[in-house]
Amino acid sequence: MDLTNRQLRIIEIVKKEAPITGDEIANKLGLSRATIRPDLTILTMLNILGARPKVGYFYTGKNEFNNFSKQVKKILVRDTMSVPVVMDENISIYDVIVGLFLDNMGSVFITSEGYLAGVVSRKDLLRSALGKLDLQNTPVGLIMTRMPNIAYVTEETSIIEAAKLIEEKEVDSLPVVRVAKENRDKLKVVGRFTKTNINNLFVELARED
Repeated sequence: MDLTNRQLRIIEIVKKEAPITGDEIANKLGLSRATIRPDLTILTMLNILGARPKVGYFYTGKNEFNNFSKQVKKILVRDTMSVPVVMDENISIYDVIVGLFLDNMGSVFITSEGYLAGVVSRKDLLRSALGKLDLQNTPVGLIMTRMPNIAYVTEETSIIEAAKLIEEKEVDSLPVVRVAKENRDKLKVVGRFTKTNINNLFVELARED
């Protein structure tokens, strides 16, 4: 995790011009205040910048970003993962739709003989509902995305790597699996790692700081 070029520029501006308001920083960058607001929030949360009402921002002389980064890198998926929603590939599409909305999930992990076989999303279910399929008698296995076309993580994966995978694959969640000793192709679903997990962790760490 590194600071962006814009955040580094903001730090340099504040070092030279402090105290300086957010509007003044934005003007020097040729941007709007709304554009740099997330950057200012991050820099103050990391205690790189300080802020005083009606005065402006100033450089604290501290940099807790490295400590924050080191702390995050120690956290594994197993420390933050959620309980997964798992269904068998022979369950009807209708039952999966009901289960997904009851649990308010964006996707369901599908298993075959107890091991990860696929995943089905709300979009998949919506497409099937708009089609001519018999939802109550068609197994979800017919519409799911199948292995090996599914990104997954293990309990020992760092949350940094898991977060990168979510961004790379443009998905909202990843199955957390445990590899069977007798057959490495058999993956037991033991958890769920989501964007919400990432957000909750960030808020928790910021609160502790």
